[in-house]
Amino acid sequence: MSVLGQMQPEKVLHYFEEICAIPHGSGNTRAISDYCVAFARARNLPVWQDAAENVVIVKAASAGYEEVPAVILQGHLDMVCDREQDCDLDMEREGLQLKTDGSYVWAEGTTLGGDDGIAVAMALAALDDETLAHPRLEVVLTTGEEIGMLGAVALEPAMLEGRMMLNVDSEVEGVFTVSCAGGVRATSHVPVDYETARGVFCGVILKGLTGGHSGVEIHKGRANANQLMGRVLGALTAELPVHLAAIVGGQADNAIANECVATMVVREEDLERAAAIVAAMGETFRREYQTADPGLTVEWRQDPQDEDHEAVTTAESARRVTDALLLLPHGIQTWSMDIPGLVQTSLNLGVARLAAGELTATFAVRSSLASEKAWVCDRIERVTALLGGHVTYVGDYPAWEYQKDSPLRDLVVDVYRRQYGKEPVIEAIHAGLECGVFAGKLPGLQCISFGPNLLEIHTVREKMDVASVQRTWAMLVEILRRTRELTR
Repeated sequence: MSVLGQMQPEKVLHYFEEICAIPHGSGNTRAISDYCVAFARARNLPVWQDAAENVVIVKAASAGYEEVPAVILQGHLDMVCDREQDCDLDMEREGLQLKTDGSYVWAEGTTLGGDDGIAVAMALAALDDETLAHPRLEVVLTTGEEIGMLGAVALEPAMLEGRMMLNVDSEVEGVFTVSCAGGVRATSHVPVDYETARGVFCGVILKGLTGGHSGVEIHKGRANANQLMGRVLGALTAELPVHLAAIVGGQADNAIANECVATMVVREEDLERAAAIVAAMGETFRREYQTADPGLTVEWRQDPQDEDHEAVTTAESARRVTDALLLLPHGIQTWSMDIPGLVQTSLNLGVARLAAGELTATFAVRSSLASEKAWVCDRIERVTALLGGHVTYVGDYPAWEYQKDSPLRDLVVDVYRRQYGKEPVIEAIHAGLECGVFAGKLPGLQCISFGPNLLEIHTVREKMDVASVQRTWAMLVEILRRTRELTR
């Protein structure tokens, strides 16, 4: 039974609901990719699907627009999957449970994936609407955006004629992005040694943190659960012999980690002191983050036995893991001197895992300057090398530089001005957008990014503003209609 029903814009929300019914977390996009291919074939539209599961669908220009240059309409198929601790939805196999109050749409207990499901929905709606006036449309739907722009990097653009691109991957209505940071996903691998577990299994649970997007919200001073776990372990290992069994922190490199769980073994005679240390750290964190993370909690859990972990790290390896979490850089590194308020370079320790003989710490590294991106990566490598490990990289993508002259941008701004009766905000963003990748692949590309209001993306509190979707869709339709002006 449809949840969004007859809500407007009907076609857009119809396809959004269909998308949400298909699991499509990063790395799990085969089904949604195949769905888009089937959509195109059912309408006799030319379609390409590559090994990375990217999909390109082309629709010929409508009458009167045959001489207008092609427009690329672009978004990504994958979403960040996260869920509340007590939510039992299997996001690898089950669709989302949509909810609405008529004004907002959200998913029960999980992320919504409005980033970037709404772009896919708008693209499919545009392809499916025979009443729209438009030039040749080249819909490009990529995969792996949330884990390093993998699909965009892999895409072979030979079939694309367009040199004007509308990217629907921004989350604040009326804010047009015209430049973005470049970035890379870096993973530090720190080896550990194991021994037979002797003592009492215990756990530290950090949860209730606000989290958020590691690009557009890195400046808000929110706590990172992986980094805080390093501080807890630092306090414990400074006084007691601790042996780690596992660490599970964060869900994605580009999401500020909002939970982290560490399982460990301590001696029975140290249990009381360990519990006191953890409690004291919890009080410290609550004071430090009472404004940014009011829901933060730190719990000490004692398990008499843990059958899942027969071996634990040596005390020396536990200290090495602690050193890694404490010493590896995190957060804002530099601010732009040219654009007030713009973070220039940062990194986010989004995922921490202790398993299979190593600690892996995965970062989203971002910078508007290639030289500073390289500098941050060099620091990660040097700290990791001191701990006996190595660093791997995936998804390296360039920055998208601002274009002083862009007829496409001027058109979009004018459409907004006429529809809303006010000026839009033109900004650069400290986050990776696929526009940067495509600008590198398509010489002379004009590009602009916009989208409807999406609240608290990458968190279980994510909501999509329905009225904003309506206005953004109307703006997109009008932009396509007015593209004939670009040939004058």
